[in-house]
Amino acid sequence: MHPDHLKYAPFMSRALIEKSVNTLSGLLQGISIDHTINATERRFLNQWIEEQVLVSNRYPFTEIIPRLTSSLSDGLLTTEEREDLMWLCDRLLAGPYFDQITIDLQYLQAIVSGIASDCLINEAELRGLSDWIMEHDHLKSMWPYDEIESLVTAVLADQRISEQEHEILQEFFEQFTPLFDNRTIDDPWIKKNGTLVGLCAVCPEIVFEDSVFCFTGSFSKHRRYELETLTLELGGMVAKNMSKKVNYLIIGSDGNPFWAYACYGRKVEQAVRLRKKGHHLQIIHENDFHDAVEDNRS
Repeated sequence: MHPDHLKYAPFMSRALIEKSVNTLSGLLQGISIDHTINATERRFLNQWIEEQVLVSNRYPFTEIIPRLTSSLSDGLLTTEEREDLMWLCDRLLAGPYFDQITIDLQYLQAIVSGIASDCLINEAELRGLSDWIMEHDHLKSMWPYDEIESLVTAVLADQRISEQEHEILQEFFEQFTPLFDNRTIDDPWIKKNGTLVGLCAVCPEIVFEDSVFCFTGSFSKHRRYELETLTLELGGMVAKNMSKKVNYLIIGSDGNPFWAYACYGRKVEQAVRLRKKGHHLQIIHENDFHDAVEDNRS
């Protein structure tokens, strides 16, 4: 575990368990949303099992993993088995740690990653996803619900998925893959003024003097306190939390296993909300931040 996360570990076990179980439930929905499950999708579920190796002897994984392993052992996953597993996921959680909006967004992101798991997205899967989106319209204005809705609606408009559209869907959906949490989000878009724009700035111009920086995730080159010190030395200011005063949110390339979602957390969520409201705020990937530090030093 990254050193920056150690102090949070004792307090986050319940959140991690719920996120993992919600992820499995969403994966089961996404993988079977077209009413078929193939070998690649079954391997994807086995990856989820492998992810839980360190907690496989803890409740509720002692109940879920044997049932899932047994269901996959014959190379099949029937509708009845899937529904039983989803029911089990729901019943074994003692009570929600996250609010319902967060839970539903966890489901959505796991569903789209499940759809993308076999690298073949078909119209039936998009129809199923569209139905789920319509049934959860309370998520409107929440990222990435609006962006996924816009993308799916546009692709289904002519009742066919072109090669280019498939590539866009696959690339976008894969960003939310909930397995192997040592990664961070970078490419997906946000919907701003009716237009889809990149989440992270491309080749950003970063001004340190009198600018406010906030950091999230784990960083590959330095500890977070070291980056904050560098920022102060270059004339910038550091905020521990997101607000309208923040000019730059820097995302660590190694992510954070304690984030509420697979590859981003509350700070990114808040930054996206501020950007949608028109606040001038740039979300910067760690690599671009390091480049800016070196440029300013030289």
